[in-house]
Amino acid sequence: MRRIIFALILSLSTTATFAQGAPATSPPPTVAGKPIELAPDAPERHIVVPSDTLWGISSKFLKDPYRWPDLWKMNTEQVKNPHRIYPGQVLILDRSGAEPQLKLAKLVKLEPQVRVATLSKEIPAIPPQAIEPFLSQPLIIETGELDNAPRIVATHESRVYTAAGDTIFAAGVDPKVKLWQIYRPAVKPLIDPDSGEAIGIEAIYLGSARLAQNQGEGGNVQSLVVTEVKQEIGRGDYLVPASSPEVMSYMPHPPEQRIDGRVLALYGGVGEGGRYSIVSLSRGKRNGLEMGHVLALARAGVTVTNRFDDNAPESHVLPDERYGLMFVFRVFDRISYALIINAERSVMPGDRVREP
Repeated sequence: MRRIIFALILSLSTTATFAQGAPATSPPPTVAGKPIELAPDAPERHIVVPSDTLWGISSKFLKDPYRWPDLWKMNTEQVKNPHRIYPGQVLILDRSGAEPQLKLAKLVKLEPQVRVATLSKEIPAIPPQAIEPFLSQPLIIETGELDNAPRIVATHESRVYTAAGDTIFAAGVDPKVKLWQIYRPAVKPLIDPDSGEAIGIEAIYLGSARLAQNQGEGGNVQSLVVTEVKQEIGRGDYLVPASSPEVMSYMPHPPEQRIDGRVLALYGGVGEGGRYSIVSLSRGKRNGLEMGHVLALARAGVTVTNRFDDNAPESHVLPDERYGLMFVFRVFDRISYALIINAERSVMPGDRVREP
């Protein structure tokens, strides 16, 4: 049998980029007036491996990783629906133009027949394990939004709190919905530190349950089996149909408009956090935030007063101190959730959030 040899080589002369075919009238979301700065040890090429993330690769090439779309010369639409990057691909740093540009090495076949390998799953924007539990929880609600939601009316054998595998009974459950999440609204609403306005209530995720099979006669009450417990579940807690996690497809990119908000809280009720902490923000969709936006963290400048020998006391407000970056991964109308990517000091409620 004739032996067929398949070969693929990398061509550096002709490359395929994310911006291929991009409309000239749709400019990339750049940082106005600021040239792209490469990382001091930026490599000439990088072979993508399964453990890579877009943020991690960007950090290898750029001093400011959030300028990833600028390096790719991507337009706005491509940022929202990017061509994916897959393990095995080779990224080439082209320094020949006025500004550096990152490209994909083009595969060129040497023989008429070439075996095309199926690409594996595209790499994520940020470490998925850091945010997976938060893609469908917690839940931000308006006042009274859960008033008509199903509610637990009893537990098996009247237990105060339940465990995984226990049966609970809820009124108002749609029997067509099989999977449910269980929530309890926080006692206090989330307050915008700047305006003093209540902008939402965080419903704390308690666990999940599935509709029990072989339901008996119970009128409006349905039996459910608890499948996961994060916090104590009991009578009076609310049920919400389980939603599928939203796919993370956006590239890390800066907002195109000015953002001026605050860190509302660190998830879990802790007083301070650091890298890979989850924080809630006082800005959301109505402020122009979307999944994939990268924001800067800053500590508000303090006021200092000095008395010099020849002058009256003088007060001065020190400039805000920028100390970290975050990646927005879940957005509600007036509130967002973000993952702290890096921080040079502890993250605290009240810290400022701005475009980088």
